[in-house]
Amino acid sequence: MNTPAAKLQESYKQEGFLSALPVLNETELREAREAFAKLEEEFGTEYTQYSLHNVHLQYPWVRNLTKHPRILQVIQAILGPDVILLDSRFICKYPTVKPGDVQETEDDQGKPDDDGLPYVAWHQDMKYWGIAGGPVLSVWLALDDSQKENGALQVIPGSHCSGMLPHRQATRPGNLLSVNQEIPEELVQVDEAVLCPLKAGQMSIHDGLLVHASDANNSQRRRCGFVIRYIPTCAYPTEDPDRPRKFHATELACGVDQFHHFSNKSS
Repeated sequence: MNTPAAKLQESYKQEGFLSALPVLNETELREAREAFAKLEEEFGTEYTQYSLHNVHLQYPWVRNLTKHPRILQVIQAILGPDVILLDSRFICKYPTVKPGDVQETEDDQGKPDDDGLPYVAWHQDMKYWGIAGGPVLSVWLALDDSQKENGALQVIPGSHCSGMLPHRQATRPGNLLSVNQEIPEELVQVDEAVLCPLKAGQMSIHDGLLVHASDANNSQRRRCGFVIRYIPTCAYPTEDPDRPRKFHATELACGVDQFHHFSNKSS
């Protein structure tokens, strides 16, 4: 990573995200894609779309991704030396447009009809995590090229400075968020949205309060990524009787944990 830590910190503090950061070399990327293909064969693509949750506990190659030196170098620059791995999940948007079907999937204006196709509504990660005392930082590590056509991440720069926004039940079908919530679009400065395209092997990172979303995959190419959540060791879980949370998959990613807020955590 050639960018100085201070410059990364400054940009992340102002914008709430960083994008197109190199992580995996060609060999590492090929090995990760081959290993993921075996999971697709074993479980099927309907399952691997969103249900490979915290499998870093099962597969050493996945755990190794969460502790990749190039990822941790950036994470420590933002969160400090002592960091906990909170959660991980693979997210795949599989192709929904077959060759020769492009005309049939477009409406009269020439735009794809993506009603019901998997997408991620505008939201903030912190709405779901129940973490206080420190930020949640999310990594998207691209196993495939992620572009506009296959539903790349979109963010509202600087929106993390506005605090928590109201969320409601999403009205459009296909929302991949497990609790099907969204920020009402009238509260989102959609005209300020920035696309975060990635090449396979690159990552983006974003703050837990950053407003972000991704559209449906209207291409013939898969868009697969590995999402990893990190927190500083000073952060702790909060109690919410309406939505009790359990953190069974936390691990010390790097540094030392002097707080021990997550009793199940292993080093």
